[in-house]
Amino acid sequence: MTAISIVEVESAARLNDFIDLPNRLYGNDPNYVTPLKSERLEFFDRDKNPFYRAAKTKLFLAERDGKIVGRIASCVNFAHNEYHEEQTGFFGFFDCIDDSEVASALLKTAMIQLKRESMERMRGPMSFSSNHECGFLVEGFDSPPVVMMTYNPPYLPRLAEKFGLKKVMDLLAYKLTQDDPIPERVQKIIEKLRKRAKITVRNLNMRDFENEVQRIREIYNEAWEHNWGFVPMTEDEFNHLAKGLKQIVEPELIFIAEHEGRPVAFLMAVPDINQALIHLKGKLMPTGLFKLLWHTKVSNKIDGIRVITLGVVPEFRKRGLDSILYVDIHNRGIERGYRWAELSWILETNELMRRAIEQMGADLYKRYRIVEMPL
Repeated sequence: MTAISIVEVESAARLNDFIDLPNRLYGNDPNYVTPLKSERLEFFDRDKNPFYRAAKTKLFLAERDGKIVGRIASCVNFAHNEYHEEQTGFFGFFDCIDDSEVASALLKTAMIQLKRESMERMRGPMSFSSNHECGFLVEGFDSPPVVMMTYNPPYLPRLAEKFGLKKVMDLLAYKLTQDDPIPERVQKIIEKLRKRAKITVRNLNMRDFENEVQRIREIYNEAWEHNWGFVPMTEDEFNHLAKGLKQIVEPELIFIAEHEGRPVAFLMAVPDINQALIHLKGKLMPTGLFKLLWHTKVSNKIDGIRVITLGVVPEFRKRGLDSILYVDIHNRGIERGYRWAELSWILETNELMRRAIEQMGADLYKRYRIVEMPL
């Protein structure tokens, strides 16, 4: 068999190959959603994406018999290592054909690159951090991923495990539908908690968008500061993310909880735009824009939302704020015509959050896995 060659992505043409490969590999899979090409190009643009100011990344392609058969990225996230006081390197954007030799060549390339950077372990997939898409899908292959969640064929995590990578953490996705009414007992408890906590809940004010983003960022960084794998987002990073989400956000699906005027918790949900993107194959033009309009504005086929994140500042935990916000998004989603919601992702070790979700009747339906190995 012809040898596998690994080439670093150092040109615009190679970057296009890197971005296009998953669609070539998985394009016939009915559950694969091709990312928008324009969005991916902007993500990899070091001048536009503030993430790169505190990270060093390299992209690689695997070739055999003149064909591109795989890809991978290595990442040294200086912000992560400084925050956690460790030397962890990451791999991400890992996709390849179902071939252990190809997978091994790619993972070994990332491993060698990270060892050169004096990293002590390799963890992933992270594309590129816990604030981006991460994890191998290991359960729940029977439906497409929701917005900003990953998808891969079942063989990919098996190839990583064969290489020697071991599970370090699972990320969970729960599903709640309009056919799962919140038990009346829970509703009554929530109303008592709401009064006792002296909390008022409001929606995002789009007319004060920039200030609202900063309020949410402060809660986010404070609420998640002790979570496994968390990296605080800089103001520039958070603004960059908010700018992208602003195109699809519905302010009625974002809740800010306040205590005596102080924001102490928030919940952010967005329509599952993947239900439209799955029909575009990554392209908005020439016909993609019309397809997008059809599947959003015309035929109203987006019937689900993703609850991306919920954060409660430490001093207001164990007061039921998470349950209050989950009940609010459940009721609001139904009011706005949505039929289901994915709540993701949740650390498997986050018993408090998992309990609040399960009490509402949500079912665990997808599981994503982070793996690592010592270098």
